[in-house]
Amino acid sequence: QVQLVESGGGLVQPGGSLRLSCAATGSILRIHSMGWYRQAPGKERELVAGIASGGFPNYADSVSYADSVKGRFTISRDNAKNTMTLQMNSLKPEDTAVYYCNGELRVGSGRTYVYWGQGTQVTVSS
Repeated sequence: QVQLVESGGGLVQPGGSLRLSCAATGSILRIHSMGWYRQAPGKERELVAGIASGGFPNYADSVSYADSVKGRFTISRDNAKNTMTLQMNSLKPEDTAVYYCNGELRVGSGRTYVYWGQGTQVTVSS
């Protein structure tokens, strides 16, 4: 069974840092893209950062960020371990939300599906 398992998150003061991790487990043939979304109370879920495979062995991954986190958050991926991290620096109260890992994965059947993690709470407060 393919799953996205998140870790990290918690309570941090404004200006602090947190690191979120997401591991894709199960029979995975290829990861087409992965990303982090967040949803604050009363708001829609939004894309925070995404990383997509270049498509060919030597093509670099493409990375994108929401304007609100550019320069503060960094997304990275370990292809060998099927893991992804989100390093969050200079956190602000408005970053408070439940953060979800998302992945477009080709699984053992050969078909491609979109998976979501269970979500992890990030609270930025003094």
